[in-house]
Amino acid sequence: MSSYLFIVKYELPLVIQAFLGQTSRSDDWFMNGNYLIIIVTVCIILPLALMKHLGYLGYTSGFSLSCMVFFLSAVIYKRFNIACPLEVFGNYSLNTAIPEDTCTAKFFTINQETAYTIPILAFAFVCHPEVLPIYTELSNPTKRRMQNIGNVSIMGMFIMYFFTAIFGYLTFYENTEAELLHTYSKVDLLDTLILCVRLAVLVAVTLTVPVVLFPIRRALLQLLFPGKPFHWLRHICIAVCLLFAVNLLVILVPNIRDIFGITGATTAPSLIFILPGLFYIRIIPSDQEPMNSRPKLQAACFTALGFIFMTMSLTFIGLDWMSGEKRSLGGH
Repeated sequence: MSSYLFIVKYELPLVIQAFLGQTSRSDDWFMNGNYLIIIVTVCIILPLALMKHLGYLGYTSGFSLSCMVFFLSAVIYKRFNIACPLEVFGNYSLNTAIPEDTCTAKFFTINQETAYTIPILAFAFVCHPEVLPIYTELSNPTKRRMQNIGNVSIMGMFIMYFFTAIFGYLTFYENTEAELLHTYSKVDLLDTLILCVRLAVLVAVTLTVPVVLFPIRRALLQLLFPGKPFHWLRHICIAVCLLFAVNLLVILVPNIRDIFGITGATTAPSLIFILPGLFYIRIIPSDQEPMNSRPKLQAACFTALGFIFMTMSLTFIGLDWMSGEKRSLGGH
């Protein structure tokens, strides 16, 4: 939720700036991302989060998915309409020799930013919290139907992420920034197509926040009020408290890379590696499968891999923070 709202914090001021035809950022309150995420949360996210059932958000989720398809289409289109090298970045002038590899794709780049790469990739596919709520909303819930939904969803997202990354990088090469849309702004801030893409991304991430909030609230209700019937006051209070905490986090944390990195280094290994392995070891009785059986050994190795992955990621991120270097958000 924090990562999605951080995108709103960064992108919505640029959209307003483009609508106003301004080439420089003003100090008006409506250009302040902190105020804007509060307004978006209260006016759009909170009403959707107060719905009783997750199934009602199916239409908004479908619309947000179509927005991301439009985003991918625009990235592919811009790949063939933006020339390289990009003089707008100020790296080269007419009297400066341009390095031969400026517009050459590099398959591997190892630097301090690499510490954030794997956690962010892991974070992109953390969909576990939504699985059970979606399963319970199915008209005919079966394991096979849920597996098909998972396969189609993950494959579809992988294809979109893959082509967006490939065509985005092949457009800007070494000038690609961590926030891809910011890179397009350096070419032409008032580009109508990129403005529409920004709006599409804003709509997509804004409509996704309520979907993510539902399983969090359900887990809290089961932990704090087990066996209690549905009550609107609890339903509303938990949503308000969650959104307040997330907004506070987004306002205080200065960099979206830090949120993605920490989230990917902690929750992603927990949900993908550690918890599934521990659950399997705990749930399957020892008389049915002893601890030295092959399935439980595999589960234990899976869990250990998650702890190793988490430790390494957090260590590299911590070293990067302690280095104290002031770097831009660039990196590919």
